[in-house]
Parts: sequence; C-alpha cells; structure tokens
Amino acid sequence: MKTSLRHLITLPFLGICALGLSACTVIDEPVDVVKPFQLNQYLGTWYEVARLDHSFERGMTNVTAQYSIDGDKVVVINKGFKQDEQQWDSAEGKAYFIDGDDKGLLKVSFFGPFYGAYQIHDVVQNEQGLYTDSLVIGPNNKYAWILSRTPNINPTIKQRFIGKLNALSISEDQLIWVNQGDR
Repeated sequence: MKTSLRHLITLPFLGICALGLSACTVIDEPVDVVKPFQLNQYLGTWYEVARLDHSFERGMTNVTAQYSIDGDKVVVINKGFKQDEQQWDSAEGKAYFIDGDDKGLLKVSFFGPFYGAYQIHDVVQNEQGLYTDSLVIGPNNKYAWILSRTPNINPTIKQRFIGKLNALSISEDQLIWVNQGDR
C-alpha cells in the first residue's frame, strides 16, 4: 500500500483539513452534535457509505477509517482505493476534542498545525452501546459523510440520516454512494 500520497486521501478528516483551516478550528456552520458522546464506542473501523463530492476523494472506493487512542489524541488512519490510479492510498491523522470529551466535536489534522472541525451530528447504537452508524458534518454543510460499521447501511437508518441532511439543506441527490466492493 502506498502511504506517501497525502494530497489525495480518504474520508472526512483530510477534506476538512484541505480547507486550509488554522489551528483555531473554524466552524462555519455549527450543527447539533452528539451529547453525551463516548469515544470508546466510536473507536474501531468505519466504512464510508456516502459522502458529498470532494476532489480529495473523487473516484475513491472501498473507503474506510480506523480510529484508535494514543495518549491524549485519537489516531485516524484513512484508507481508500483510487480507481483512476488503480492503487490504495492511506494517511494518518490526529484528532482532539474541542469542547470536552463528552461532545461529538473534534478538530482533526493530517497536515501539521492545520485542523478542521469534525461534527458528529448523529449516531446509532447497538444493544451493547457501540456506535454502529454515524452522520458527520464538516465545518459547514459542504462536507458530510455517512459512516457505518458495515459496508451497507440499514435502510431505516439511511432514511433517518437523509432526513437530517435535508434539514441542513443537503439533498440526497448530492450524495455519492461509495462502492465498497465485494466485502
């Protein structure tokens, strides 16, 4: 897997960082975030089910993100397959809570001091409390992702998230449904 290509990476965090935000982490359009939020229930692997179009992810399939803890930071490893180049790409970033660790609001960086807001707008939990599906909005509603623990999302949850996106003036027809291959 090629890991040196950081200009075209997967998933939400890099796109937000590509906005060129400073370390102050600007949030152009705040949305309600999950509270109480439990990081331990968010850790692990997520599949990108849908996203708004961005140049840094354009043409990518099989997109995933892996979240883990290292000291006081959340380590994020994003990975995806670039169809046009027929190769895998990945990048490692770091995330920190912005306003307490009980809110789904983080700042994320893949490029040194540049951070972007990561607003966890909604989650679904299973019986054990593990977050199984997540709706994430960037610093504004030009950045949105639907994530799931599985390559396919339950249709009821899909409609729930689409309803929330519509309330933020994001239309379902703007979404790219990510091909996760034969997983």
